[in-house]
Amino acid sequence: MIRSFNGKTPRIAQSAFVSEAAYVIGDVEIGENSGVFPGAVIRGDFASIKIGRGTMVEDGSIIHSGVPVEIGDNCTIGHSVVMHGIKVGNNCLLGNNSTILDNVKIGDRCIIAAGALVSPNTEVPDNSMVMGIPGVIKSMSPDRRQQRGQGGNLTYMELIKLYKKQPELGR
Repeated sequence: MIRSFNGKTPRIAQSAFVSEAAYVIGDVEIGENSGVFPGAVIRGDFASIKIGRGTMVEDGSIIHSGVPVEIGDNCTIGHSVVMHGIKVGNNCLLGNNSTILDNVKIGDRCIIAAGALVSPNTEVPDNSMVMGIPGVIKSMSPDRRQQRGQGGNLTYMELIKLYKKQPELGR
């Protein structure tokens, strides 16, 4: 479901997919070849939310804006991630059920482990991993960094093409 709010209408790239069972409202921009899957909620009611190209917002995730939210290109926002007022670089993976709180900045090629809690005002440097509750920042090996830079969303981009062939599933 895509809804205008307070004079702002979501801007969704033609090649992007938004499930009919997702809820996208207000000042939201979704880039080329990105996907928003069932149960995801993207609320641009307090401030803007910008999602880059090739980024996937998986089932049940919530993105809310207390301050402007920016999510880079080729990111995966895993199932049931909760994020509020943050900035995410390019080629990042936010693992299932992770929680990222206010004013967090996540660099490029980072991984937030499944179930991790990233505390408010945390800055995660490029090529880092965050694990645990509260989250502990660790650097990643060069091999792991290279894997994150190789576009882990190619399978989802193919899936989007299939979803778009069935308009009743979304747009």
